[in-house]
Formats: sequence, structure tokens, C-alpha cells
Amino acid sequence: MGRLVVVSNRVPPPADKGASAGGLAVALRAALKETGGLWLGWSGETAADDAGPPKVRTRLEDNITFAVLDLCKQDQEEYYQGFANRALWPLLHYRLDLVDFERRDTSGFFRVNAMFAEELARRLKPDDVVWVHDYHLIPLGAELRARGVRNPIGFFLHIPWPPPDVFFASPWHRRLLETFTAYDLVGFQIDHDVDNFISCLRRDGLGEQTGPTTFFAGGRTIRMGAFPIGIDVAAFAETARGAVDSPLVRRMVDSLRGRALVVGVDRLDYSKGIDQRMLAYERFLKAHPGRRGHVVYLQVTPKSRSEVPEYAAMQREIAETAGRINGSYSDIDWVPIRYLNRTIKHATLAGLYRMARVGLVTPLRDGMNLVAKEYVAAQDPEDPGVLVLSRFAGAARELDSALLVNPYDLDATAAAIEEGVAMPREERIARWRTMYDRIGRNNVHEWCRSFLRALDAGPAAGVSDLTILKKAS
Repeated sequence: MGRLVVVSNRVPPPADKGASAGGLAVALRAALKETGGLWLGWSGETAADDAGPPKVRTRLEDNITFAVLDLCKQDQEEYYQGFANRALWPLLHYRLDLVDFERRDTSGFFRVNAMFAEELARRLKPDDVVWVHDYHLIPLGAELRARGVRNPIGFFLHIPWPPPDVFFASPWHRRLLETFTAYDLVGFQIDHDVDNFISCLRRDGLGEQTGPTTFFAGGRTIRMGAFPIGIDVAAFAETARGAVDSPLVRRMVDSLRGRALVVGVDRLDYSKGIDQRMLAYERFLKAHPGRRGHVVYLQVTPKSRSEVPEYAAMQREIAETAGRINGSYSDIDWVPIRYLNRTIKHATLAGLYRMARVGLVTPLRDGMNLVAKEYVAAQDPEDPGVLVLSRFAGAARELDSALLVNPYDLDATAAAIEEGVAMPREERIARWRTMYDRIGRNNVHEWCRSFLRALDAGPAAGVSDLTILKKAS
């Protein structure tokens, strides 16, 4: 393989050495460093609309070139806030009630992708291999092909892909699907997403299916596969072991006074089911009055996309739900829910995971959900906690020794919380061991290697080369 070129919406800043959730930056840095590489994306900064053409800033670390460019205010509003986060994000998470089909935003989305392609095309070398990441940049491959780029190009979607009856509700579904034919390999988190995507191609009559996971369209063979992303298990486990002695974690231990801890950690987003989770915890308190005063639920939810009205409204609703439950059940020396609407250091979170009897990970829909894997990796092998996990998270395909729940069923989720709190140590160890072994095998470095091996294999690669994990066994 030649030089690796990674393109993502955001590029890690110089201070980021891979401490982000899941260690994605670690794996991509390692892959880029191996062959030399280029990582291009948005800086996160917004320039004035009259600032002229984007100026690309570069920095060199080891043998990796990081290239970032600013967006003007109009591009940021239409490409990022508009189409990416108010159209694509809710659509791909099955939330048609929240999708905003604004044609102006659609134009901005394709315009920014063309701008990225223009900047990237002039920097590519003939033997480069291009890896495009996530929903923000779906059309990038087609824009590169339009500029004469013939290099191998792969794409990985980090979030779910819906079935045709959901995706076809968008007025631009055909245009977006056609852009996928520019890629040599398209990766998804789980096999269900692959099946949904293939169903969309078939239903729209886009090309000819030539194999279980291959289509011929637009003059090329496009291959699809499931590549479930992982975390750096060994590194996170080590972080968790050391974090139990951090000042904040020690303060948490002291404040619990022997009470069992239930922990949830989510970015503020309607896909995470935070409100439903709090209501399920309330059902748990109602159904098991003897647990009142003996169990504490910590929900850590940093703010996200506060400029989007739906997110601002959701933040208020969740805070109101937490306040109402606390007002109904609190005692003079006990508050049932501790709700933190701010960021906590990743190392500190690892320590909180390790001390929690129950990890509550119940998204309404999630491509993978790496918090579930982090919670498993953080546990004490001699006294692990219990993972309560949504069936609608991609992680449930691997972590089926968790207590799997339907997050819409509040009573069943409440029952799972009770089962987790009461579970004997022997059963907790057995369930944890199975999950830990699986995430150890399917770690983030293996995910990265697997995708690049499949991309390097070329059009002749079969389905066995591409579907890395149907379901762990």
C-alpha cells in the first residue's frame, strides 16, 4: 500500500494524542505513520463570508501531514449545522420527524464537499490510498473522481444506515446513493447496516448486484462490508486501573458511602435515549422501594450542537426530567440522579466506569456506541460491573452477554437495572469475561487494519474478505 490519506470532517488538534473516545485518533495516527500520510479536514474554525478562498494550514508530526481549512459562515451553517446535522443525522438515525429538507442546505453540503475534493486532489500522489470518514463527506469520492482521481478510495460510515422506506423519504436520496458508486469499498458498523444499504441500491435500481456484497454501477465495482469499530482495550483498561485513585473519583467514592453506582455517559443527542433512560430509572425506584437511598444514578452528558434548536430544547427537557425525579424521590441525605451537563476528562470517566455496579448504555439507535466497550474494558476482573445495553446499538452484536434491553420498554429497562444491581459476582465475572475477550480481539487497531486490507485487496475480494464480523462467537 502507498501513502495513506485520511479525510474527515474534523482533524485532531496538535494537543490531541488520541485521548478521544474509542482511541480512533490513535489507530488512524498509527496507520498514517506506518506509510507516511496526509490527514485533511475542517479546522472547526469559521471565517468571514468575504474572506475569499479557503486557506489550508498544515503541520507536520512525525511523517504525517495534517491539513486543515476554515469554512465561511454560510458554508458552516449549510454544510454542517444544516444538511449534515439537521437532515442526514436524523435521517440515518430513523428520525424522520426531525429531518429538515432545506434545499439551500443541500446545495451547501455538496458545495463544501467539492471544495474539500479540490483541495485534496491537488495534494494526491499516484500511489496514495484515500480513506474517507463519515456522513459529512459521503459525496467526496464522487467529487474526487470528477477531478480525474483514479486512486483507491474507501469510505466508512460511523453511524447507522436505515432501510429504504426511511432513506427514500429524502428528496435527494437518489443523488446521494449515486455518489457511493465512486468508492471501491464502503464500510459499515454491522451487517444490518450493510443489508439496509444493499436494499437501497436494489430498490433504486442503481447498478447490477454481482455478489452478496458487490454491485457494478457507474463503470466500477463497489464492495460493501461490516467493519465494527473497537477501542484500544489494553490502554483503556490501564487508564481505568490508574484512575481509581484520581481526586475526582475518590470524591465520588466518598460521597456514595457504600451505595451502588449506576452510570450513563452520553453526548447530548436525541439518539442516545437519555430521557427514556431517566424514566426507566424512575420506574426502577417505584418498583423497588427498598433500593431508594442505596443506589445512585450518575448521568454525564456534555452539551452538543447547542446552536441547533432541537438540541437546545432537548437539553431543557432532560434537565426538567432529572429535576422532577429528584424532587419526587430525594431524601435529606440522598439524591437519586446526579446529572452533569459538562465534559469530564476521559481518564476520570474510566475510573467512574470501573467503580460503577451498572453501566447504562441505552441509545434509541447507534451505529456502534463505544461507551459500552469502554465500560467493559474498565472493569475490575475480580469484581466487574454489569452492562445494560440497548438492542439498537451496534455494540449489541458483539456484547450479547450484556443485559440487552429495548430502551422504549421502560419497565424492562427498570427490571434490567435491578438485575444488574443484584447480580451475583460469579455471574458478573462470567458475563464480563466473554465480552472482554471479544472487544480485545476486535480492537480499534484490528478494525483499522481490516478495513485497509480489504481496500487493498481490490475488486476481486469476496464477501468473506469484507464482512469482518457478522456476530462474534
